[in-house]
Amino acid sequence: MTVAAEWLAVDAQNNPDRWIHRFTEEELRDIDHALQTTLSKGHKTCETMTKEDFPLGLSEKPLQQVLEHLENDMGLFVLRGIPAEKYTKAEMRMIYWGIGLNMGVAVSQSGKGDVLGDVKNFGDNIHPSSTTGRGYMSRVHLSFHTDSSDVVGLMVLQVAKSGGLSMICSSVAVRNEIARRRPDLLKVLYEDFYWSWKGNSPPGAGPYYKIPIFSEEGGRFSCRYIPPHIFTAQEYPEIPRLTEQQKEAIMLITQVANEEKFHFAMMFEPGDIQFLNNHITLHARTEFEDGDTEETKRHLLRVWLCPPNSRKLSPKVVDFYRDERPGTVRGGFHSQTGKYVFETTVQG
Repeated sequence: MTVAAEWLAVDAQNNPDRWIHRFTEEELRDIDHALQTTLSKGHKTCETMTKEDFPLGLSEKPLQQVLEHLENDMGLFVLRGIPAEKYTKAEMRMIYWGIGLNMGVAVSQSGKGDVLGDVKNFGDNIHPSSTTGRGYMSRVHLSFHTDSSDVVGLMVLQVAKSGGLSMICSSVAVRNEIARRRPDLLKVLYEDFYWSWKGNSPPGAGPYYKIPIFSEEGGRFSCRYIPPHIFTAQEYPEIPRLTEQQKEAIMLITQVANEEKFHFAMMFEPGDIQFLNNHITLHARTEFEDGDTEETKRHLLRVWLCPPNSRKLSPKVVDFYRDERPGTVRGGFHSQTGKYVFETTVQG
């Protein structure tokens, strides 16, 4: 499998213009104008906003180019240059949500219905290895994984006192390396695994589901890789135990992704927006330490997007994504209240 989505660390490091766009002054004026338009219509939060409330004019074109790049090139893109210090956190939320509305449909990131989530340390008692714990709510190192949508977007409000680097690699490159080293394990990764819903089961579903880690459809590759969701499913006694070969295959993905040849690390800047195509990239995060002041506490906003140009998926992954057709609203988690919220909370 050789496509533009197969790249190594050196390719990204030597060609930043391929995946970073710094907003021009004209584009920043358009973004500010869109925000002021939204505010003038009486919107004070994201909940009532529509795409029409956030008109970007000609500056919508770069966003469409981002979508094209995410689907048909590296699967990685960073928009840089929004002056975070110019806006309140509430205004930054509205800017980010408005940009998201111009790029696709957001899906919920948990059973709480959070379509706009907060990525920060909610307390050292939260750990992703627990039955319901989610890594984005902690400050611990997060190993390579995918998120549960076609595209994940992160907007940086504040960076940590130290740490919190974003690490990215091509899952297509990892897949091809496994094909070279261990074709026997590659076969295993295309077979079904049991996954835990981590407390976010949709109506009528049990606490777990079954899909492969790797799949292909119409010449397009897709990877869904979240080891804690597979390992916590083993808590259900009726599920078959993972074989040694399955365990080895799971960990080989992490092993290859961790090799310097395959991934690169980037430090975020306030105002950055990073987009990743989850089907063809893996991402990780180093542990971070917050400072004592609010300004030195790492805080990112997250959206899970379904873009209009997404790929067709294999029927084998429908148990999670719900729909394999391209350009559809799929993935994410069912809102158990039937409502959507625009921030992440620990309780309730």
